[in-house]
Amino acid sequence: MGGSLVGNRKMFWRILRRMLLANRGRVLVILLALAAGAAITAAMLNLQIDAKRRLTAEFSVLGPNILIVPAQTDSDATSRATLDERILDEVPPTSPDGWTPVNALGYLYLLADASGPTSRTYQPVVIAGVRSSLADKRVAAMRHNRRPVDGHSCIVGGKVAAQMHLQVGDQLSLHGVAGEQPCRVIFLRNMGDAGDAQISPELEVAQRLAGLPGRISLIELTARGTSEQVNDYLEALRKRVPNAGVHGVYQFSEAQGKIYSKISGLLTATVVLVLVLTALCVMAAMTNVAMERRNDVGLMKAIGGATRRVVRLFLTEAALLGLVGGLIGAASGILLSMELGKAVFGVAARPRLIVYPISVGLTILVAIASSFPLRRLASVRPAAVFRGEA
Repeated sequence: MGGSLVGNRKMFWRILRRMLLANRGRVLVILLALAAGAAITAAMLNLQIDAKRRLTAEFSVLGPNILIVPAQTDSDATSRATLDERILDEVPPTSPDGWTPVNALGYLYLLADASGPTSRTYQPVVIAGVRSSLADKRVAAMRHNRRPVDGHSCIVGGKVAAQMHLQVGDQLSLHGVAGEQPCRVIFLRNMGDAGDAQISPELEVAQRLAGLPGRISLIELTARGTSEQVNDYLEALRKRVPNAGVHGVYQFSEAQGKIYSKISGLLTATVVLVLVLTALCVMAAMTNVAMERRNDVGLMKAIGGATRRVVRLFLTEAALLGLVGGLIGAASGILLSMELGKAVFGVAARPRLIVYPISVGLTILVAIASSFPLRRLASVRPAAVFRGEA
């Protein structure tokens, strides 16, 4: 009868509820420890997953990671120096990550002379005619809103503007080997790189100045993805444009991979350390709970409760505490990771749903593993408890 009493499902949950309510203080401490561990675990895991996306975005700001240049095997001198502009249309529109558009820019570089509104003398400048495989909305909007009816627009580097005393709206005259082209300044560029010493009109303007219609000097691509994805993308691109040289800027991809590996390793080690510390805290609290429940266990075993069912009762209690602590802590941890991402990268980390069940599952496992001291109650002898023996 006693065995059926302990084994009855309703009685099982009634006993479990009374066990939880009888030690509210210690149960609260265990819940707080599990929730804190789950919060830090979820935050670190979410940051670890989001770090790859953020690092890819940060490295893309540094410049292109793929270059398409003229092949060295062409016999014609013009072909050796330039590429066919139509190669821009052969660039796959999607990055290796599968969803980010590829930003491919075709450039034609040449030396020309330029004169501004305050001077009739020509000064030598570097012309970098540019065409994008994508619509650069910002530049396109500026060109559309400020394009003069009698000519073309151009972006002037800050160094050239300072040297020639140029301002937005000034009219320029560009003189190349094949003719002269007007353009109006729509933007002054100050990015701290080589572009600050160049004038960038539309590609067709540069082609007219150089007398090279339909030709470009090189193509720069910014393809986002892991090092492996970018390498696969390079191989596919080489097959699509066999008459050009396709090269990866391996310094960027290798540096990105190394930095991500270090960050990933650090975050993983942090998660393991947090889980171990959480387990130790919970185990210490469980030890005190085990000492306080000796009489309860002795009574249950005295009325016929099987040792296996008593152990199952305590394991269920630990799993419930892990579940509740994990649910609360994981949700808090994901919110915490968003704030940490904003502090580290300047943009909130994207919440990953996969992190939530993983964090909850790890917390439940930690709670069950930390309930090891309760298993000592299985060896309690009812007679010894009733006699008051330790």
